[in-house]
Amino acid sequence: MAEAVNTPESRFLRACRGLPVDCTPIWLMRQAGRYMPEYRALREKYTILEMIRTPELAAEVTLQPMRAFDLDAAIIFADILPPLVGMGLELSFVPGKGPVIHNPISSTHDVDLLGTPPAKAHLAPTLEAIEIVVRELAPRGLPLIGFAGAPFTLASYAIEGGGSKDYAKTKALMYAEPAAWKRLMDKLVTVQADYLLEQARAGAAALQVFDSWAGMALGKEAYLRYVAPYNTRLFTTLERAGVPVINFSTGTFPYLEEVAACGGDVIGVDFRMPLSAAWGKIGYDRAIQGNLDPITLLAPWRELRHHVDRVLDEAGGRPGHIFNLGHGIHRTTPVDNVRRLVDYVHARSREYAD
Repeated sequence: MAEAVNTPESRFLRACRGLPVDCTPIWLMRQAGRYMPEYRALREKYTILEMIRTPELAAEVTLQPMRAFDLDAAIIFADILPPLVGMGLELSFVPGKGPVIHNPISSTHDVDLLGTPPAKAHLAPTLEAIEIVVRELAPRGLPLIGFAGAPFTLASYAIEGGGSKDYAKTKALMYAEPAAWKRLMDKLVTVQADYLLEQARAGAAALQVFDSWAGMALGKEAYLRYVAPYNTRLFTTLERAGVPVINFSTGTFPYLEEVAACGGDVIGVDFRMPLSAAWGKIGYDRAIQGNLDPITLLAPWRELRHHVDRVLDEAGGRPGHIFNLGHGIHRTTPVDNVRRLVDYVHARSREYAD
């Protein structure tokens, strides 16, 4: 079994722990993906699920941006939804529509039918891909990030059958059937905790939990009652991994303190909030990740640079900042803008280090 890359020279891992670095580390959510021509070439031959379920292909996609840019960490090429397949749901990615669950949860009985199989039984290809990537990155001292979805985000996909504008079906079950909601969230915590721990055992040097939809769907009181207890249990369990854990959410600025209280060594924040205000809410003793609006990468460099400067200036060179986007990179992003962004963040942040 592979071992996590924990070299003291890794500026990403040092930043995760709030330690000084020579310059701000940077990686990008969805950095391995469709904005790169190398990825699009593979997609002409394989479906997304075929690529995720073939360790060599998933490893290749993961490594493509690491070869193209001076990034400080890789993130395994996968998706948050495959764990639902092992639980008994049918998943496909429909062109022009995105992920679709063909037998979504529609009753309390459906909740009871869900299984909680071990990650090794249904997600072994991703674990094997992690081992391949770690072997490739270890000589360069670069860490790999593993990830999974948070319980609410997975629950919303499982109930809605895909994306949603109002999460009406999810919230209806949550409010009307609190006992069934608890059973569902308990199962999701079990599955996701096991999956993330196995990723760390396979060699992931850090883990990120994506809570993409809770903040978009719920107010503070609902979050505290129906989400926070399960997120807290998940993050507490992940302490066993012995690697830094990133708690990323979107739309949660009104109750970011409560989100941070659930756990995680690093709090990832979206682009809807000023980085300095977010850091003030969670406390400067906590590392923070973010938070450039990904759409700014579609602008010419003369404009993009001002947005990058704003994020760096709000961080002010304080230890514990990991530069990232406030959400995933857009598929139409020019590759040259990514290259210039990565190099500029390193060069500009050295001014603070000096």
